[in-house]
Amino acid sequence: MFDTLSDRLAATFKNLRGKGRLSEADIDATAREIRIALLEADVALPVVRAFIKQVKERALGVEVSGALNPAQQIIKIVNEELISILGGETRRVRFAKSGPTVIMLAGLQGAGKTTLAGKLGHWLKKQKHTPLLVACDLQRPNAVNQLQVVAERAGVAFYGPQPGNGVGDPVQVAKDSIEYAKQKQYDVVVVDTAGRLGIDAELMQQAADIRAAVNPDEVLFVVDAMIGQDAVTTAQAFLDGVDFTGVVLSKLDGDARGGAALSVAHVTGRQIMFASNGEKVDDFDAFHPDRMASRILGMGDVLSLIEKAEQTFSQEEAEKIAAKLRGGPKQFTLDDFLSQLEQVQKMGSISKLLGMLPGMGQIRDQINNIDDKDVNRVGAIIKSMTPAERAEPELINGSRRARIAKGSGVQVGEVKNLVERFFEARKMMSAMASGKGMPGMPGIPGMGGGAKKSGKKAPQAKGKRKSGNPLKRAQEEAAAAERRALGPGAGQGPADGGAFGLGAGKGPADFELPKEFKDLL
Repeated sequence: MFDTLSDRLAATFKNLRGKGRLSEADIDATAREIRIALLEADVALPVVRAFIKQVKERALGVEVSGALNPAQQIIKIVNEELISILGGETRRVRFAKSGPTVIMLAGLQGAGKTTLAGKLGHWLKKQKHTPLLVACDLQRPNAVNQLQVVAERAGVAFYGPQPGNGVGDPVQVAKDSIEYAKQKQYDVVVVDTAGRLGIDAELMQQAADIRAAVNPDEVLFVVDAMIGQDAVTTAQAFLDGVDFTGVVLSKLDGDARGGAALSVAHVTGRQIMFASNGEKVDDFDAFHPDRMASRILGMGDVLSLIEKAEQTFSQEEAEKIAAKLRGGPKQFTLDDFLSQLEQVQKMGSISKLLGMLPGMGQIRDQINNIDDKDVNRVGAIIKSMTPAERAEPELINGSRRARIAKGSGVQVGEVKNLVERFFEARKMMSAMASGKGMPGMPGIPGMGGGAKKSGKKAPQAKGKRKSGNPLKRAQEEAAAAERRALGPGAGQGPADGGAFGLGAGKGPADFELPKEFKDLL
């Protein structure tokens, strides 16, 4: 949704790079480009004005003029102001101190409230709560049946005593649901109300009556992220008529301009609490302003990626795989590889996962062209092998490749490529797990060198024969002995610290990778 905005901002910041000092004219030009980018993304005009004013005020201050890298300082300011207009800090659900917590959903018809009720129920269930979905939309045809199906799919309880389709009193259903939840010991009640086609006074009053009857702890306004400028008008009308405590963005995976997300929180003063970004029941999570700002600026969202991995991967299984890799490359089999692939698939679409990595905006088209069916094809190839072949891929010869290709419905070349890539990946993962770093890369202090140690003496390079002059030869031998004493990275780069200034034995002894990066690896 934010692709166009990201591209425009990236192009704007690119023009600033390489400038030692920024003049007032440079800052004005940058502010103008950012203003156009935000307006094209359908951000509300009052929001754009406030945003640009803040950026310009800070950019013209000491913060930027005294900075060693003004371009990076401008990006930092834009990032902080984006976080601010998106709501600042992450807003959590307020749970009731006693009795069930009541969460009421309100919004226009077609915004995705009923589907979102199921996603919210599923999310609450994962947070160790016992939610109950209540059907108070008795106007729309089959809305009650739809919520029942959604609740079953999400694996949560459903309450819908009235048939709907214009029959029943939604206010009474909402009241009764609280007593029902107390009896059955559900700790969260999610009330799905009727949507409106525009600002309908009668249905707005109905929503206000339901609110008065159940006194909800949270009233969430569900807004379709694809409706653009109209989202602000609708949000203001609901704020006046029903008064909501938080916003939920639905359809964030659409390709429309995402100005609604950047406008609603600033205009209404109510924070975005959740975002729905897909059709599956798992495509829903808490909204983090800092992470969204980071994505918009093309910096990725590694924290969300790590959280997804932690939710999906079994710690016990991960430790088993790590132990196998430390034991040597041959310990890691194609069965283990398939198990890892299947766990990655559970995290969601491969293209979405790659999109969370920093700098991936530059190859967005290639990422979007990744087909998740390719992963299924790899799985089919591995499953067409015998247990012995999966345990020892070295057994796979020409005739076996032909049989596997026939069994999995692929070309023989694809089987050959998969096995070769597996050998390379296994070798690299094993080297990293045993602390040797990536093969062919200089060693990183604290993680061991990347060069493979061998008992064989490396052949002398052509033209590097020893000098016939005894004095000169003695100097060469003394220099060589000094290099050996310094370690394998000596004499290869800055300050003899290897190609990247990270040669073994030259860095601080207490060097540690950041914890998040270690976890991700």
